[in-house]
Amino acid sequence: MKRVLIAILALAALAGCKQPEQRVMARFVPERSDDFVFENNLIAGRFYGEALEGNPTSPGIDIWVKMPGKLVADEWYQGYLTESDEFYHHNHGGKDCYKVAVSLGGGASAPLIDGKLAFPKTNFRSWDIVESKPEKVVFTLHYPEWEAAPGVKVALDKTVTVVPDTYFCDVEDIYSFTGTKTLDVAAGINIHTAQGTLDDQNVVTGRSVAIWEHASDQTYEPEDGMLGVAVVMSGADWTGILDDGTHLVLVRAVASGEPLRYRFGSCWSKGDIPDSDAWFRMVTAQ
Repeated sequence: MKRVLIAILALAALAGCKQPEQRVMARFVPERSDDFVFENNLIAGRFYGEALEGNPTSPGIDIWVKMPGKLVADEWYQGYLTESDEFYHHNHGGKDCYKVAVSLGGGASAPLIDGKLAFPKTNFRSWDIVESKPEKVVFTLHYPEWEAAPGVKVALDKTVTVVPDTYFCDVEDIYSFTGTKTLDVAAGINIHTAQGTLDDQNVVTGRSVAIWEHASDQTYEPEDGMLGVAVVMSGADWTGILDDGTHLVLVRAVASGEPLRYRFGSCWSKGDIPDSDAWFRMVTAQ
């Protein structure tokens, strides 16, 4: 009888327990051109998959701005499916208003060869969820081998860690390559100078690049907020704007299979980061 009572009490306790609140998420989105979306309670974004190749073929991170609080990506994709394919380009407590095109977007990386970015020839083609918990999700995207330069073949495994209560995500990029002993890799930001971009470069220590600018994709509706985007990396060999005039980067040489670790982050002036000074201070604190 005593054992039965203990079992009943245990079941009652379990029934009364609330499930932990989901404050991060990451998933493959086949219902929307093979996107891979990630999110915490402060930021969101996506990577482009196979179905979107050519429109664009790009490793760039597409930044989605939003108000701090709940997870919104699944709700926005549902709106895309049931209401309009422009749904998440309109403000529903946030929106997609950062233009990526063929670029690094808001914090991706690519080989830098003879001063030019050598982008992958495809979008990511496969993925793994490495860890999934209510307060931590880790995923890896796999970019197949491409020829980055004559005789130099490269493949990329990109692992991203998302946790709550931060405007930044951790990245570990592993470039496997042949044809050269080391490879210069640039991690950085696609800047839009026509949008009144302010930039901040921590050149002395080679630790961060950051921008503050008006929304760069205003195709669907005007945007009165400002966007902050940043990349933080320890031990960069060079920091600055590339000759293309559209990328602010940190560059570091790596050996084949050597992890390149850095952080990327973003914010929206309508949230908790009201101005460029506040954003640049937060980036420096990283």
